[in-house]
Amino acid sequence: MPLTIPIGVSNRHFHIAQADLETLFGAGYQLTKLRDISQKGQFAANETLTVVGPKGKIEKVRIVGPTRGKTQLEISHSDAVLLGLDPPVRYSGDLTGSAGVHLIGPKGEMNLKEGVIIAQRHIHMTPADAKNFGVKDRDRVVIAPMAKMLPPNFEDRTVIFDNVLIRVDESFVLDFHIDLDEANAAGLKTGDKVRILGLSTCASAEPPVRLITENDVRRAILEKRRIKVPAGAKITPAAAELAKSHKVFL
Repeated sequence: MPLTIPIGVSNRHFHIAQADLETLFGAGYQLTKLRDISQKGQFAANETLTVVGPKGKIEKVRIVGPTRGKTQLEISHSDAVLLGLDPPVRYSGDLTGSAGVHLIGPKGEMNLKEGVIIAQRHIHMTPADAKNFGVKDRDRVVIAPMAKMLPPNFEDRTVIFDNVLIRVDESFVLDFHIDLDEANAAGLKTGDKVRILGLSTCASAEPPVRLITENDVRRAILEKRRIKVPAGAKITPAAAELAKSHKVFL
């Protein structure tokens, strides 16, 4: 039997900076936990926001905690069309030059100048998982869903996912993250399984560049370790600010 990876379908959601949280919910406001989610230390909060774009709005978009250094909204392509936005496909935390939007909370409103992205489909793995699957951090792979038991005369709507980013960290929980558009197109749901077919040819389109995000820095702080920044690495502004204040980078 091939090694399999569980799917985590991600609906539209926010990661939010504390200053923006207070603008929208009131001074000193703290997120409250609704439930834990798959990745360690993260949770779906009770708090939601209304998002207003040039062509439409979406209400009750949930915030994922804890707070971060910079506010980020992850949406699907269908959401972007509804709002009238053209956000880039990016990995979480890579926000420079991304789309902006107007936010409405219970106690205030604000214009988010940048921070709206469509999340690059990706797999979270521990180093042990990566060794088992024969991949490394920043690899791009091709993914196929595992066959499902269907009623007689039903057919599976199989989709092959290319250009899937591998992310490796000791704190990660094995999970293949896709958004609702991708899940619906393939007839998939959270908990379904996929397998890796091989490396993607997209990996050779450009040289791999290490991206260091705020999440990477926060994990280093929690684990009381420092990060050696490789040559040519790209550091998000929020990561750079947090690393400087905690002296994380070697």
